[in-house]
Amino acid sequence: MINFRTKKTGKKKIIVTSALPYVNNVPHLGTLICIISADVYSRFLRLKNEDVIYVLGTDEHGTTAEVKAKEEGLTPKKLVDKYFKIHKKVYDWFEIKPDCFGRTSSKENTKITVDIFKKLDKNGYIKEKEIEQTYCNKCKMFLSDRYVEGTCPKCKYEEARGDQCDNCGMLLDSKELLNPKCKLCGEKPVIKKTKHLFMDLPKIQPELKRWIDSRKKNWTDNARTMTEAWIKKGLRERAITRDIKWGIKVPKKGYEKKVFYSWFDAPIGYISITAEHIKNWEKLWKNPEKVRLVQFMGKDNIPFHTILFPSFLIGTKEEWTLMDSISVNEYLNYETGKFSKSRNQGVFADDAIKTGIKADVWRYYLMRQRPEKTDSLFTWDDFQEKINKELVANIGNLIHRTLFFIDKFYDSKIPGIKKKLDYKKDVDEITKLIDEKEIRKSLNKILVLGKKGNQYFQEQKPWETIKTDIKKCDNALANLVGLIKDIAILLYPFMPETSENVFDYFRLKNVKWDDLLKPLKRGTVIKKPKPLFNKLEDDELDKFRKKFSGNKKPEKGGKNMSDENLQKLNLKVGKIIEVKDHPNADKLYVLKVDIGGEEKQSVAGLKNYYKKEELEGNNFVFVINLEPAVLRGEKSEAMILAALKDDNLGLLIPENALSGEKVFAEGFEDKISEEQISFNDFKGLSLDVKDGKAYYENKLLKTSSGKIKIDKGLNEGKIM
Repeated sequence: MINFRTKKTGKKKIIVTSALPYVNNVPHLGTLICIISADVYSRFLRLKNEDVIYVLGTDEHGTTAEVKAKEEGLTPKKLVDKYFKIHKKVYDWFEIKPDCFGRTSSKENTKITVDIFKKLDKNGYIKEKEIEQTYCNKCKMFLSDRYVEGTCPKCKYEEARGDQCDNCGMLLDSKELLNPKCKLCGEKPVIKKTKHLFMDLPKIQPELKRWIDSRKKNWTDNARTMTEAWIKKGLRERAITRDIKWGIKVPKKGYEKKVFYSWFDAPIGYISITAEHIKNWEKLWKNPEKVRLVQFMGKDNIPFHTILFPSFLIGTKEEWTLMDSISVNEYLNYETGKFSKSRNQGVFADDAIKTGIKADVWRYYLMRQRPEKTDSLFTWDDFQEKINKELVANIGNLIHRTLFFIDKFYDSKIPGIKKKLDYKKDVDEITKLIDEKEIRKSLNKILVLGKKGNQYFQEQKPWETIKTDIKKCDNALANLVGLIKDIAILLYPFMPETSENVFDYFRLKNVKWDDLLKPLKRGTVIKKPKPLFNKLEDDELDKFRKKFSGNKKPEKGGKNMSDENLQKLNLKVGKIIEVKDHPNADKLYVLKVDIGGEEKQSVAGLKNYYKKEELEGNNFVFVINLEPAVLRGEKSEAMILAALKDDNLGLLIPENALSGEKVFAEGFEDKISEEQISFNDFKGLSLDVKDGKAYYENKLLKTSSGKIKIDKGLNEGKIM
């Protein structure tokens, strides 16, 4: 039990949370994004000597656990016990160090959830309603939302859950699904009446909106945009009870056989997990004047944290510590589609552990690929490139060549500095970016600093000055050692084991952020250096790709999946004839496109990358057989293709081509599909830029008139 005492520094204490993952499976790399992000931010705050508590745990109630328990022949309790241990082992291996780690199935969570419910009920925010709900005649039970699957009514994604569509993020009621089926038996459910308890969100909306308006400036754009859309549309009552057995029992007459909806008690888990570890937890969670709450999560969790959870707390009429800042990441996808354990598709945490690649390397890559503005993609080629070109050839090279030189020519002793190398602006910028939770950008800037160090080494030529100008050589090596120490400090939140190894070379202990830009003591004897990173060789890469590529087999007759995929897209040249701002979205344009005399509308997220005049009157490549979608109220009938690399985006430009002209993979000019495909199908295709050229399933994209150019000088990236 931690005894919490507020430090007398005048600063606010900070609670950092990561969304609590379900414990019905082994977490995959995408699940780890927000958890590692919160860990990076917490480590950064600790280095700065801030008073921080990082809270993490597992979401264990609800239909998800019940369904998985049935599949594995276990009780829900035994299932969550099993996966809690797996999750704990994974987080320990990935060097994720929460101050408070717990479970929503704890006694503390039951106690605090029931207490919050009773106060909401007393204050008039709980309503009883008779509703129509899906019922399975074969299973003889009401089906909670997650027991129902079907087609999303908004984006037509065919594997939407009854509570939410993972493709477009829309929150759903199971009755809204098209072509619904029971997840347990596959039968089509019927509709029956039943009674449930609802949170009266319309009643609390005015007070909630005042809170949102006071905080939203500290939120990422995706959180702000989605929340404002909910408020603008008007909130509706939301059910907080479910007809299942596994969960917290509802303490109200007539509802003894029902439990709380897991998304009622799950966010309350942040509070209860803290209470498990900190005796006087109320000084944290009921102390808004002295405590800040910073939350990290994926985009599918936005409304639960910006609408529902704060509503629960506001409705108690007590002084709770409400969220101050939220950092929301988009999705990380795998190169052959969505992560799927059952299809052996994608890298899961246990797979990562078995590869023999260090946890620090995985942490580094996930933060380099952190999907902050748009979805990002894990590919083995990109993984190899970032390890070999960035960790080995940049950071590792700088550290090893410098320390090896001192070990060989200076008897392992650090020389003194006369003229200091100035990179204070870089350090200040990196500090500011991490503080603002711009994690991916901050890591990019650290790489830039590493490149500057390697360039400085080349310019100073110590291999020459050691013979001709020893003082210049001394100064250069002392500067390089100081830079290496500072890069290790900057990298510590991201790669703690690597940084600790560097600190150990210099015999440093208890390093803090304040130690940045301070020279190391002259004459310090460094330990013998060893390479920090290993290259990822091609044969290893091929082994990993084959192992995690999924259960896809070539069809009979020698036809392989790549050939089949090459016949799925219908790409054509389209001329943009008009560009308008989207009326309901800050980042979107509404494009009017001429495709060979046929006019189509396209909604594109290009506002952060292109001005209107750069688009109007020009030809680009469009997918025209994608199922139409409605994006924030505007219909999109064609999708413009763009290459994305880190935060850089460049459109595909067909040189010398006319509007309406076909765009095809080399050798497949006449094998173009006229059938519509879903966006999920599109995401499973391989479209990439390599060496400045566009490829579709590793075949060159072109038109009969010429080649496809990638705008903005992008030489590599994922096409989307």
